[in-house]
Amino acid sequence: MKGIEIILLAAGGVIGTFLRYRIAESQIVFGAFYANILVANIVGSFILGAFAVISQQWNLDAKYALLVAVGFCGSLTTMSAFALQSSTMIDNKQFGLLAINILGNVGLSIGAIFAGRVLAGLILGTR
Repeated sequence: MKGIEIILLAAGGVIGTFLRYRIAESQIVFGAFYANILVANIVGSFILGAFAVISQQWNLDAKYALLVAVGFCGSLTTMSAFALQSSTMIDNKQFGLLAINILGNVGLSIGAIFAGRVLAGLILGTR
């Protein structure tokens, strides 16, 4: 790995981590459901979907994937926090919230990938 690649990866990681921290500390609550992690995962997935189309259409160098896809989106989205939140819901016997959490994080994140790809395709005129 070259020096510029490490710098791009680190820069994306720092920015994504900071944004995830800001989202995680905010009060995003729907009833009894804390949606902070869900929001971070959806936003990161949307950005990753859009970046995938932009990267392909503009034939971007792979080092930009280190910045955006691996660094930024990788540190913004968080499987470990999702898993911890889910296990806490199991411990507290909150099975309804657990189902919402799993379906929301997985389903909406996949939906956000597609939405990001579609929006980027429309903006770039490839759809």
